[in-house]
Amino acid sequence: MSDKKLLFVITEDWFFVSHFLERAEAAIGHGYTVAVATRVNKHGELLRAKGITIYPIEFSRRGLNPLKELRTALQVRKIIKQFGPTIVHNIALKPVVTGTLGERLAGCKNIVNAPVGMGYVFTSKDTKATLIRPFVKMLVKRLLNPPGSHVIIENPDDYQSLISGNFVRSSSLTLIRGAGVDTNLFASIAEPTGSLVVVLIARMLRDKGVGEFVDAVRLLKPKFPTARFLLVGTPDDGNPTSFLQTEVEGWRDENLIEWLGHRDDVAQILQTSHIVCLPSYREGLPKSLIEACSAGRPIVTTDVPGCREVVAEGLNGFLVPPRDYLSLANSIETLLLDPELRKRMGRAGRERAVTEFSSEIIIRQTLDLYETMFQR
Repeated sequence: MSDKKLLFVITEDWFFVSHFLERAEAAIGHGYTVAVATRVNKHGELLRAKGITIYPIEFSRRGLNPLKELRTALQVRKIIKQFGPTIVHNIALKPVVTGTLGERLAGCKNIVNAPVGMGYVFTSKDTKATLIRPFVKMLVKRLLNPPGSHVIIENPDDYQSLISGNFVRSSSLTLIRGAGVDTNLFASIAEPTGSLVVVLIARMLRDKGVGEFVDAVRLLKPKFPTARFLLVGTPDDGNPTSFLQTEVEGWRDENLIEWLGHRDDVAQILQTSHIVCLPSYREGLPKSLIEACSAGRPIVTTDVPGCREVVAEGLNGFLVPPRDYLSLANSIETLLLDPELRKRMGRAGRERAVTEFSSEIIIRQTLDLYETMFQR
């Protein structure tokens, strides 16, 4: 058995498969024994078939109950003692905080922390998030970058804010831009003929701008009665900003949108679409947008961290203010009316995907970091 042992700690198996499986497979190919500690929902069989050991663990995704978090940290400590990793990679804010605590209790120092998007606590304006934000910031300062650890961040905005806020030592911070995209799977083909299709691919969350998208569609439908507006994704009961299924069904019943739910054929959906939209309030670096770039589709998204890393205003899409459905509708309308602009932006997006966001680039950067940590 290899003396290079890598443990991923992440809340959900679907997120691991979507965003980190390629890197895990590449690590195995480079001699690592790989395990993942996660909530096992529907991908356990797939992960085991890939040669990845699974340690089931239930991260609470709502709130910060100190007793629950301590129990989870002790579970992580037990997993560390069982697996004996040389490197641990914590993904998203809850595993970063709770996981790092458990790993430090187990004496593990080779920790990679990847907060990804800064999450509900940092983006929401509701009272609960505002009240607990100072406490969460204190925890993050203590646990994000302890001695011996390294931090991966996905966009320059978060990179600078972590340094300026004294959350991270600059020598322990690396920018790796997202999960990468398979540019062969997400191939660029000419847009289809027939009805124009605008698609939003995300969990059905307020923080993803789903509500603003629906409000924009209310304005656009009378002007473009034959256009189709698709929502791809499901509500997330574990997220405080999730829409209810009945709310999404209500929009469908109003004939505003077509709701496709969860889909595994995103590449095919993009090939049959014309415009991709994501009016998110904040992101790490959204996978749906780099997939849209690779597929050669123009994008309308918000001028916020993460999203503006993918879209250059006027080059491969439009950036609009967050929570502004009027600007969102206007930018979508501009693209609906101009096929040549769509094609030009699509070509520019494809070029960015190949040169900046391809899986090969992201995998190489991640493995280089692992090797640096393993050899020190």
